[in-house]
Amino acid sequence: MNHDNPNEPAPSLSRRSFTTALLCAAGLTIPFVANAAAIDDAVFQLQRDWEVVQYQTPANEREKQFEALAAKAHQVSETYPASSEPLVWEGIIVSSWAGAKGGLGALGLVKQAKALYEKAIQIDGNVLDGSAYNSLGVLYYKVPGWPIGFGDKAKAAELLQKALSINPNGIDPNYFYADYLVESKQGDKALPFLERALQAPARPGRQIADTGRREEARQLLAKVKGK
Repeated sequence: MNHDNPNEPAPSLSRRSFTTALLCAAGLTIPFVANAAAIDDAVFQLQRDWEVVQYQTPANEREKQFEALAAKAHQVSETYPASSEPLVWEGIIVSSWAGAKGGLGALGLVKQAKALYEKAIQIDGNVLDGSAYNSLGVLYYKVPGWPIGFGDKAKAAELLQKALSINPNGIDPNYFYADYLVESKQGDKALPFLERALQAPARPGRQIADTGRREEARQLLAKVKGK
């Protein structure tokens, strides 16, 4: 959702495979299992493409790359309208596009991302280890408040803490809660969350994102310690 934001944890493919085996054992239809596998594949490709743009593409090329990827993500969301995973990743990609675009022109995009996260939460708030809550929380502290935008530090804290309760050891919820604390002039409280982010277990298939997020955590930690 590294929303990653941007940012967000990958679904556990091993857990999905285990669940699929149980469904088969229970006699559920093969089309249902195939559909679940297709969603996994589509989401995995979106997150891989996002990682490449976010961490391996020159900054001046990211806006156009994210714009193209957002169109691809929207197609996936429309193909699987009852699934929350594609909505989270479409939101992460649209949020990243807004970040690359910058300025007041990005407000329409962040409002679009907000709606995507909210829709994902309505379907399954725990999806992707709480990534929808985490990514939505990031928007609430990054976006300006009224009358320009919908930013709300108190709402951000509520959402980020919800994400932490779902995934207490995850790299993204710990990093972004620390970042929120720093931006809220509470940098002295950020240290344990940054340390936890740096000690977070590796996510299968997310090496690029994990490497990039750890570097961001190190930079933020240096900033906090330098004050």
